[in-house]
Amino acid sequence: MLTLVTGGARSGKSRHAESLVASADGVLYIATSHIFDEEMAARIQHHRDSRPAHWRTEERWQQLAEIITPDNAPNEAVLLECITTLVTNLLFAYGEGDDADSWDYTALEAQVQQEIETLIAACAACPSPVVLVTNEVGMGIVPENRLARHFRDIAGRVNQRLAQAADHVWLVVSGIGVKIK
Repeated sequence: MLTLVTGGARSGKSRHAESLVASADGVLYIATSHIFDEEMAARIQHHRDSRPAHWRTEERWQQLAEIITPDNAPNEAVLLECITTLVTNLLFAYGEGDDADSWDYTALEAQVQQEIETLIAACAACPSPVVLVTNEVGMGIVPENRLARHFRDIAGRVNQRLAQAADHVWLVVSGIGVKIK
């Protein structure tokens, strides 16, 4: 079973996702962030410290089909946080050169979507309940720079594809989860 939890920044979506897996015998927590400055290091450490000690943690954003597999235990839930960070990491990994204005966003999106299709297939083959957390990025203003506009568009289409594939979708607003699928 695949569940998608979406919402804005600081909406409570992580807490909601954690509540969905709380009754599982165990949790495989997949963290897609990586440290790139001191603030991010502190945020990641805070998340590490706040997770229950019995949860297994994998910190990665690529080759997810290596850890979301048909061999996962059915009684251990999988919680992946977060898809939008994963998309960001993929864009910067696949983007060629330092000038994001010169990137081929059509080709980049095709690569990102392929990664998402691989993730969806892995989730479908996994006997564990899988919960994916993502940010709803399309409710704000149109970003002023090219990279941000393309990120918003790509992340929005990724979220649409994941919602289509999911059995359940939750929208979290102000700490309140509303089941929309």
